[in-house]
Amino acid sequence: MATLLHIDSSALFEGSASREVTASFRAAWQEQHPEGTVVYRDLAATLPPHLDAAGITAGFADPATHTEAQRAAAAVREELISELEQADAIVIGAPMYNLGVPSTLKAWLDQVVLMGRTAGENPSAAGTPTVVVASRGGSYAPGTPREGFEFVQNYLEKLLSGLLGLKVEFIVPELTMARSNPAMAELVDKADASRAQAHEDAKAKAKELAIQLAA
Repeated sequence: MATLLHIDSSALFEGSASREVTASFRAAWQEQHPEGTVVYRDLAATLPPHLDAAGITAGFADPATHTEAQRAAAAVREELISELEQADAIVIGAPMYNLGVPSTLKAWLDQVVLMGRTAGENPSAAGTPTVVVASRGGSYAPGTPREGFEFVQNYLEKLLSGLLGLKVEFIVPELTMARSNPAMAELVDKADASRAQAHEDAKAKAKELAIQLAA
């Protein structure tokens, strides 16, 4: 049976649009694969370590020469990279924080990008279908005043697709702050519609991928 790697990175455990939409994706996936495997990483609940000197140098040194710190750092990277490589599909919750991705997601990405293995000429997880739920409090869509401030999709597209070779699609619930920010009161209907569409898109994409992988 297929394996889904499910990653959440929102610091909010209640009311998070990205968490809710990735949950919809996972539920639809499990309807198709009730006996399948889901590997879940909640990066806010269990913070991945930042890539440090030991982790960097361990990736380019003979394991026989590793120091204790390098061995520990390499074990962390191996665990996370193995989960990436063994996944048949991936769903990632990536809310926009201060124009970028959460630091926890950046830490995870730094751990799993390893030149010569997951990145480089023949990335080990190349072609894995990946759905990114890129939620944001406002709108950064083409044609909006803040279009030029959109760095989440641009960054993740280049890293996930360009470096890791994953097959990436985005689902983007926007205006998620409309119900909590009085200044956005007139946008509540659009926000609700965007979130509802994101849930529908997530369910549809999960079912589509599940059926494809089962064929």
